[in-house]
Amino acid sequence: MLTIQPVSPNERIAYRVSIVSIIVNILLVAAKLFAGIFAHSNALISDAVHSLSDVIGTLFVIVGVKMSNKKADSTHPYGHEKMECLASIVLALILVITGLKIGSDALILIIHTLQGSALVIPSALALYAALLSIVVKEWMYWYTLNAAKKINSSALKAEAWHHRSDALSSIGSLIGIGGAMLGFPICDPLVSILICLVIVKVAYDILSDAINKLVDRSLSAEQNEEIRQLILAIPGVTGVDMLKSRMFGAKFYIDVEISVCKDLSLEESHLISENVHQRIEAHFPDAKHCMVHVNPGLCSE
Repeated sequence: MLTIQPVSPNERIAYRVSIVSIIVNILLVAAKLFAGIFAHSNALISDAVHSLSDVIGTLFVIVGVKMSNKKADSTHPYGHEKMECLASIVLALILVITGLKIGSDALILIIHTLQGSALVIPSALALYAALLSIVVKEWMYWYTLNAAKKINSSALKAEAWHHRSDALSSIGSLIGIGGAMLGFPICDPLVSILICLVIVKVAYDILSDAINKLVDRSLSAEQNEEIRQLILAIPGVTGVDMLKSRMFGAKFYIDVEISVCKDLSLEESHLISENVHQRIEAHFPDAKHCMVHVNPGLCSE
């Protein structure tokens, strides 16, 4: 059975950030929902629903980080890092559903308005709630992003962007509420449409990143070249015959074939390959493992 209590340092950081996120989001949901209902702002209610999705997403982050930090076992000899990608995918799907729901509700309101129905103009209470949300969610974005960079967590990074999308939606709410109070009530549901588009775009970015890590996508050409140059600088290596890299959750694997002087003994060749292995894993902390194959090559004069 999966327990939530953190064990590793990375889990403790993710757990602490997630708990703070849950508490802040619950308070924001209550504040924005209260203000949205009593101040008659559809945009702010949409914003509150977005914050509620943050709470659900954070729970997936906690579980995803916990599972990804499990040690390799007989049935998963390469580890469980990809579990974090699955958590990011679930989070992205939650965002898509949330965004489409907000967009569809706003579209219905706009259609009713065009058909002659009157929209209620929101009060100043909604404006203050939107301002509070912008400040708090932007702070949560930086707080979570710094933690994500510290432990190299894709799920936590996705959660950070979830906070940023919420801050952006609150900015939209602020504009919509302000426009409605200035005599343009249709601004409120129009902003909800924009919020929908922002949320779906963020979800797409999160989903793309997670899928790339699940399907063993290579590192960038720049990263591969950096690895190649590091190998060529190691004494005894005369060439790099093949270099492959693949992402594995937040980590990556490297497979490389190097050339060494064909006249070297097996032990000497092995020592060179071991040096390559150790140098790469020391230089790239995110390298989960480096496999080195030695080919006989030309000897320098």
